[in-house]
Amino acid sequence: MSISDQPIGLDRAEHRRILLSVLPRAPSPTAVAMASPAPPKTAKKHHARLNNPFPRAVPAAAIRNGDAAPRLSFAPASKLAHAHDSPVGTRFRLRWDPSLGGQASLSRVPPGGGGDARRAMLESVPGVAFLSAANAATEADECRGSFALRDGRARLVPHRQHVDKIRAFYRCDAEAGAGLLRGAAFQASDATRFPVLVITGLLSAKPSSPASCSCCGQRAGRRAAGRPALSARYWILLEEKTDTQVAFSVKIGDYQWTCARADPAKSPPATATATTTPRIHRPSLRLRLSARVQRATSKKTRLAPSREEASALLPPEPERAEARPEEFNRVFLTYASSRDERFYGFGEQFSRVEFKGKRVPVLVQEQGIGRGDQPITFAANLVSYRSGGNWSTTYAPSPFYMTSKMRSLYLEGYDYSIFDLTKPDRVQIQIYGNSVQGRILDGDSPTQLLTSYTESTGRPPVLPRWITSGAIVGMQGGTDTVRRVWNQLQDYDVPVSAFWLQDWVGQRKTAIGSQLWWNWEVDDAHYQGWRDLVDDLRRSGIRTMTYCNPCLVPMDQKPNTKRHLFEEAKKLGILVKDEAGEPYMMPNTAFDVAMLDFTNPEAHAWFKKILRGMVDDGVSGWMADFGEGLPLDARLHSGEDPIAAHNRYPEMWARVNREFADEWRSGSVAAAAAAEEDGDGLVFFVRSGFRESSRWAMLFWEGDQMVSWQANDGIKSSVVGLLSGGLSGFPLNHSDAGGYCTVDLPPLLRYRRGEELLLRWMEVNAFTVVFRTHEGNKPASNCQFYSSGRTLTHFARCAKLYKAWEFYRAELVGEAAATGLPVARHLFLHYPADERVQAMTYQQFLVGTEMLVVPVLDKGRSAVTAYFPAGAGAWRHVWTGDEYGATAHGGFEAEVQAPVGYPAVFVRAGSPVGDRFLSNLRGLKVL
Repeated sequence: MSISDQPIGLDRAEHRRILLSVLPRAPSPTAVAMASPAPPKTAKKHHARLNNPFPRAVPAAAIRNGDAAPRLSFAPASKLAHAHDSPVGTRFRLRWDPSLGGQASLSRVPPGGGGDARRAMLESVPGVAFLSAANAATEADECRGSFALRDGRARLVPHRQHVDKIRAFYRCDAEAGAGLLRGAAFQASDATRFPVLVITGLLSAKPSSPASCSCCGQRAGRRAAGRPALSARYWILLEEKTDTQVAFSVKIGDYQWTCARADPAKSPPATATATTTPRIHRPSLRLRLSARVQRATSKKTRLAPSREEASALLPPEPERAEARPEEFNRVFLTYASSRDERFYGFGEQFSRVEFKGKRVPVLVQEQGIGRGDQPITFAANLVSYRSGGNWSTTYAPSPFYMTSKMRSLYLEGYDYSIFDLTKPDRVQIQIYGNSVQGRILDGDSPTQLLTSYTESTGRPPVLPRWITSGAIVGMQGGTDTVRRVWNQLQDYDVPVSAFWLQDWVGQRKTAIGSQLWWNWEVDDAHYQGWRDLVDDLRRSGIRTMTYCNPCLVPMDQKPNTKRHLFEEAKKLGILVKDEAGEPYMMPNTAFDVAMLDFTNPEAHAWFKKILRGMVDDGVSGWMADFGEGLPLDARLHSGEDPIAAHNRYPEMWARVNREFADEWRSGSVAAAAAAEEDGDGLVFFVRSGFRESSRWAMLFWEGDQMVSWQANDGIKSSVVGLLSGGLSGFPLNHSDAGGYCTVDLPPLLRYRRGEELLLRWMEVNAFTVVFRTHEGNKPASNCQFYSSGRTLTHFARCAKLYKAWEFYRAELVGEAAATGLPVARHLFLHYPADERVQAMTYQQFLVGTEMLVVPVLDKGRSAVTAYFPAGAGAWRHVWTGDEYGATAHGGFEAEVQAPVGYPAVFVRAGSPVGDRFLSNLRGLKVL
């Protein structure tokens, strides 16, 4: 019948319902406006507003896949009805087992190719969909570098996964243009390791609320047999990438609305339906600062007649509800785990090392002030939305883990993801997008897995020797202050490698303390005779280091500015823009800033010139701060999705700095200098990061810990961050000795660095790759290394402790560059089967394999409990010569005295490294 015909026995309202249910839906005028590329309007949250002091740490999932897991189905009359193996390259195989509802398991082929496969690298939960999809609104909270992404209203919830085929493809199939390979968007190269494996089938998701079924016309309800569902074809591609890695990718396309009661095995072929080709999808974002705005998802090509044409034939009706979605914007990967499996990694984490039982979000942001420690977190959240942070907030997350069962996986790309480890028998990864890429790793030990991981994601270069030859003295205050303290350090015979002068650009007083002018040039009034100071230090073998970040501020209020970098960048159009096309001014700490848009190549070239000017002023290294604050509604030169660009920005920021450092070293002047002076070169260190930051960053530091003894944001969290980062491919890392964040608001709230905290923090950092001090954001409120003869004496002692293992440190830095293994190591890397080790957080750590450090991290303590795992042999106490070792029954525990100045440090008995370390301590008159 024509669309104008009215069926007999139906009134026009019922006719309208049926007609509109079978026609493709077009968006209402409001939805069209929301679907435009323009981001939602936003408003800044300022400190003056009182906020919820207890925001949810990790937003709850609107789509609870684990409570009612989607079913897995397959054709009973196909090859899938029988268990069989399929090759993935030459080293791996996928086993399909139809029993218990169907299960897929990936494992390595045993040497020689015969016999049973080794333990599973990844296996699905029997009878449960290992791939599912959904559609939900996206909401975001944002304030001063703190972010929270979450699901809004769920529009489609996962329903079912059906497997059609599992097939291996060889080079001849790729050359012939096999259809399944085209659907999986696979492109072969000379390096491709055939065969590749494709799993294909159908996914379906159903509306979260009852709706009319376009297949049968029934109104879906609690007891209704039919219910509309959005179905799509999926392609999972498995490809052997290296001897230890299998790459996986998930593509979804060919969307169609069907009846959820339909048998997927009998679904019509995709060519017979209205289809769409796979495309990368970015979730619609509802960004909430002081208000919320929701953006609808984009729409697909539709069949004639259009909904507008149909509606023109019918009388008007009130505005309808939101149009139903026609694609997925959430993908879930679900696979098996066990109750006793322990999970490590996820980037630089500050509260936890092991994550079983947690939902772990992977989003770059400020770590927060307090992160759950009270009362500071309450106060920070109250005055600035979410600024207190929580156990999961970090500058440098990574979508990577390895487990106590020697399983490991990481995601590629930069979409926001959440790893749900709350179920004892499974893992579920939620990706905010409609495609997924990643790799599954094979290894027999944590060190093998970490080496495999960093082989793909990148490793840092060997550091110039000068950066690790002595203490880096963090100072502020101008030329005279630096010279005065330098004289004191010479009097106390402190081995110094550099002065780090972060206030080289001049100081400004703000509400949070003493801060910098973010205009990257030397302030000649603050540092009079700058070049003379730099040259005098260099003649004594001491380098000069400074500070910069990717943000700029207007310099109207600074009288002696030579270049107005903000105005230059604005004129060149290389700043991140807002929806009006103007520089996006973001509140950051106590003033507004603009960020450089490094998706624009011109921003790269311009900032390298800024760095060149800094080096021409005698600078050998710098802190490359920030990088975690790209707004989620920014307009970028590349036009890319700002949510994914937000996670990518730290890598772009590190890359600009690294490219300049490499270009400088490869220049003729630098090459000549390097030939004359061993270990010469530039160094920069960053705090923000993501999966591949180590490819570009030379060195990490852990950001802004509180000057406190507390667990989530203080001296303990600095050790957790050091070790978790090392387990995640960030092998060269350190913290500010003494912490940074000071709060001094008497009588209500006082976090000030006391002498004991500073002394103990120095002892910890004497065994990290770089030993650097920081005065903190309120230097006058903190105890400093130069505060008294006692602090200067202790600083000299710790600097000599650091100096004594310089030879081993150089070896470990080389090992980090070659294998990705960290300098400071969690014991899990070498003793993974020890359950006591698996539960450790900050209690102790290894330096390489030959030194063991058990720091004092509690106020007033003068002894520690040291644990010596089985299989480690005997350990010799540095100060007494006593030896400790495991017993025949397992690991051994002992209480060891550790007064100030004598941290509990052990060397492996009989180790040449230990013998040389002890000899050096005697030579430096420390032992």
